[in-house]
Amino acid sequence: MTASSPSSALVPNGQQALALGFSGSLGNLDAYISAVNRLPMLTHDEEMRLSRKLRDNNDLAAAQELVLSHLRLVVSIARGYLGYGLPHADLIQEGNIGLMKAVKRFDPEQGVRLVSYAMHWIKAEMHEYILRNWRMVKLATTKAQRKLFFNLRSHKVGLDSMSSDQVDALAKNLNVKREEVIEMETRMSGRDIALEKQTDDEDDKFSPIAYLSSDLTEPGKVLEARRVDRLHSEGLETALATLDPRSRRIVESRWLANDDGSGATLHDLAAEFGVSAERIRQIEAVALKKMKGALAEYA
Repeated sequence: MTASSPSSALVPNGQQALALGFSGSLGNLDAYISAVNRLPMLTHDEEMRLSRKLRDNNDLAAAQELVLSHLRLVVSIARGYLGYGLPHADLIQEGNIGLMKAVKRFDPEQGVRLVSYAMHWIKAEMHEYILRNWRMVKLATTKAQRKLFFNLRSHKVGLDSMSSDQVDALAKNLNVKREEVIEMETRMSGRDIALEKQTDDEDDKFSPIAYLSSDLTEPGKVLEARRVDRLHSEGLETALATLDPRSRRIVESRWLANDDGSGATLHDLAAEFGVSAERIRQIEAVALKKMKGALAEYA
């Protein structure tokens, strides 16, 4: 959003703009704020008349006058949230959205002025914007966390952590658990860290991406792992099935009997089958070659 955005959606054109107090260019935020502060404020009777026209006749011109006359309220409220480091213009624009929602829902027969009713809607929109954009990771989701988020900063003194008494007092004041106060203070005292390094500095080579990434999740590695699993289970059993009983016995005894690879020796199997160790080696070589051919389709 640019600095001129808050004005672009709400400022009328031509003669209507001049009549309501807008003049000159509104190409920057300062000009916008200066212009809205010059807009005339409505009397109570004018506010009631315009509100009834909007309610009864859906008069959009009346809605626009109500909105324009309260833009200075949005600017004033937005100043109170500048400490979160977000653009003033963005805060104003979000507040303007809240103001328009308030105007649409305002009932002139409730006995309150629009300014009092609109403050809730304006702040609600600004709060939502701040919670969405203050950190990459969402800090507050529950009602208690939202209360803490917008009250904790004003209760802290300096950059030091809150004392136990301060935590207890704030928890009692906001009707939340002290553990929730401590958790929110911890969240807010942290900072966002870029996942990938932002510079070519050697000091940044240990950015989170370097130690949080895992080769096991790479598509190529995943496919390779599946192929190996299939080879070890289905493929091996298929290859062994191609051997005659003696050849299978020799291969299993030599290579599959123990997980550490310490299978039977050639001399052990030679004594078992009543042949020479050289003959066992020859049978083993032929069997392994046959199995390799059977495993080719799994490679």
